[in-house]
Amino acid sequence: MRVKKGFKARRRRNAVLKLAKGFRGRRKNCYRQANRAVERALDKSTSDRRRRRRDFRRLWIVRINAAARLNGTSYSKLIAGLTKKSVAIDRKILADLAIFDPDGFSAVVAASK
Repeated sequence: MRVKKGFKARRRRNAVLKLAKGFRGRRKNCYRQANRAVERALDKSTSDRRRRRRDFRRLWIVRINAAARLNGTSYSKLIAGLTKKSVAIDRKILADLAIFDPDGFSAVVAASK
């Protein structure tokens, strides 16, 4: 006689298949493949939250460096000057200043010298 497991097992399988919605091929409707794919996707989403922070910091540094070079200094000298003068502006705000308020960024560069 065939045993189909039961209500709880079906609910568990359906929860995994619901998470796999939008996947391509058999990964969206075969439980075993969907389970592997969902597990991997959840793992990646956890690690990529940390990666996103890294990527944004790199982007801010690139933007600050480009704007600093337009003002006749380099990124490292700018940051060193700001730390020496104890100006507490983080890289995100500096990058926003560099893009949206070039005059304000020039004032910050002048303050760091």
